Amino acid sequence: MVNGTPLEAAGSNLEDLLQKQGYDKRHIAIGINDEVVRKEDYPSIILKDGDRVEIVHFMGGGAADPLVIGGHAFTSRFILGSGKYSLALIKAAVENAGAQMITVALRRANTGGRENILDYIPPGVTLLPNTSGARTAEEAVKIARFARELCSGNFVKIEVIRDSKYLLPDNSETIKATEILAKEGFIVMPYMFPDLNAARDLANAGAACIMPLASPIGSNRGLCARDFIRILLDEMDLPVIIDAGIGKPSQACEVMEMGAAAVMANTAIATAGDIPAMAEAFKNAIEAGRKAYLAGLGRVLEKTGSASSPLTGFLHEDKNGGMHE
Repeated sequence: MVNGTPLEAAGSNLEDLLQKQGYDKRHIAIGINDEVVRKEDYPSIILKDGDRVEIVHFMGGGAADPLVIGGHAFTSRFILGSGKYSLALIKAAVENAGAQMITVALRRANTGGRENILDYIPPGVTLLPNTSGARTAEEAVKIARFARELCSGNFVKIEVIRDSKYLLPDNSETIKATEILAKEGFIVMPYMFPDLNAARDLANAGAACIMPLASPIGSNRGLCARDFIRILLDEMDLPVIIDAGIGKPSQACEVMEMGAAAVMANTAIATAGDIPAMAEAFKNAIEAGRKAYLAGLGRVLEKTGSASSPLTGFLHEDKNGGMHE
């Protein structure tokens, strides 16, 4: 158990745990079973089943509003896809988006000399491997295990898609894969069709968040599933990250105003005329939507208006409130 989250770490030493989870040991302190551990002892301490590990760090003043997934905190609420634009533009897109997490897909390596996306992703950005191409839970699990070996991290975005026309996720197979991988210590972020029962099953299976589509993947059609997403936002305790179909910064802002924890976008940016500029536009929209949600949106009147200025003292009134001819 690490910071209250189940994590398969038995047999690892503390140094390995910190490296896999992306922590800088200079900036944290660790306690095991309520006993503080000295930094020089990290390499020699082997974790056992049942150990309770606490990892803490200093915070500055002010009210922090981090996105927390699987015990990891992110200041950005924009997850960037990487699947549709040139490698040369990835660095600029990530930097303009202010993204701290980017998706990557696994494919078989044909030659040893081809360019690698990892060479273009700025240091410090968390990799979110996806299981793109998986048609069953078993295939998703296989891809996830390869991804952990390649990325040395536990994050994985589960995508199980058998429908080749509309590219809709298979919730049933996604739940199966989530349960298997969560037990293996993965931080599972499942892409799903927005269905409340499936979302609850994913939570029970160990998902760290849920990632419902807004409309078919790659469509840029926006919030076609708005009502179903609203139900998930109202009923689920897990972070709800809107994934697939968001086509405009204004749509990203709207889902953040609704209370979404984060937005993932790929096609909307990759198909824009100016990719870095669109990445920045999404960043600003997501931040604005989050601020509006935290501020509390103003009331909406369905049938009447409400004056924004006093209804007395008009220039055409006399001092007794009557109207001039």
